[in-house]
Amino acid sequence: MSKSVGRRFIVGICVAVGLAALGCEGGGAAPASGPAPGPAPAAKPKLAYITNGVAPFWTIAEKGVRDGAKEYNADVSVVMPGDVNDQMRRVEDLLIRGVDGIAISPIDAENQVPLLNKAAAKTKLITQDSDAPKSDRIVYVGIDNYVAGRMAGQLVKEAIPAGGKVAIFVGRIEGDNARKRRQGVLDELLERGDTSAGMDPMGQEIKGQKYTIVATLTDQIDAAKAKSNAEDMMLAHPDLVGLIGLNAYHTPALLEALKQAGKKGKIQVVGFDEQDATLQAIKDGETVGTVVQNPYMYGKESVRVLAAIVRGDTSVVPENKFIAIPVRTIRKDNLEPFWADLKKHAAVSE
Repeated sequence: MSKSVGRRFIVGICVAVGLAALGCEGGGAAPASGPAPGPAPAAKPKLAYITNGVAPFWTIAEKGVRDGAKEYNADVSVVMPGDVNDQMRRVEDLLIRGVDGIAISPIDAENQVPLLNKAAAKTKLITQDSDAPKSDRIVYVGIDNYVAGRMAGQLVKEAIPAGGKVAIFVGRIEGDNARKRRQGVLDELLERGDTSAGMDPMGQEIKGQKYTIVATLTDQIDAAKAKSNAEDMMLAHPDLVGLIGLNAYHTPALLEALKQAGKKGKIQVVGFDEQDATLQAIKDGETVGTVVQNPYMYGKESVRVLAAIVRGDTSVVPENKFIAIPVRTIRKDNLEPFWADLKKHAAVSE
């Protein structure tokens, strides 16, 4: 081969390679000018909704998540961990696999701040149901749990107007929601101002003018343990007049303890949330009422807000970083429409 032929051969190869590189993506030459295409605005964000456990409450929330995913064009996985360690492992796994956003109900907000901040640095993070105000979360979606606690205290006053000894039952006190609910109940029964930033001692009696809180007992989200705790309190305090449960499963468990002790109607029960057994007890006159959240809207609203943030719309985040879901008191007079609406949400297809 001559030198001139060799040079022409090399130039031809270079031109061919260059044209192939320009045309490899779209089957033709790249445009000569213009901005590089950005991400499609309608692309489905990949989100995760993390609960603080497994319960009927979260099954209703999952219905809201599924509806929200359809309405706001998002791909959402629902994660229901067994305990705080499992929850932390699930978060780590999601960060490794990669998600655009996470909505979480922290089990132990104070001690989970490092993990939550790690998640916030890698993805869009919001809290729902229970807040972690010391973390770098973008916004909290849920009720004002302190106000909800005071509403439960008002139900106690309604059920036991003469006052007396009562006991409080809670799954875990580490959650921001549980601590604030308890403070709300205490402040209402003790006729005092807002102490929502603090926490009264757990194991000792707290006396007010009309009500004495003999103890606050935890059960680690175990209904059988809650029932056992109630039995212990009735034995230790024969003059007990009220049992106050801060989680969804407490009212049915506490009523069962009273039934077996032959004290139904002698000791009043006030609780939270909307398990069917609780609503039936209100209908039957076995409890005066319950304070309810809206788990369906926790799920749906979390998806709406998180999907918008991922797409760059920060207008969904209010200045106080709190998106309030209304809290309600359910009594016999407003039970039927509430229960009907609850059944409708429970029937939403996935």
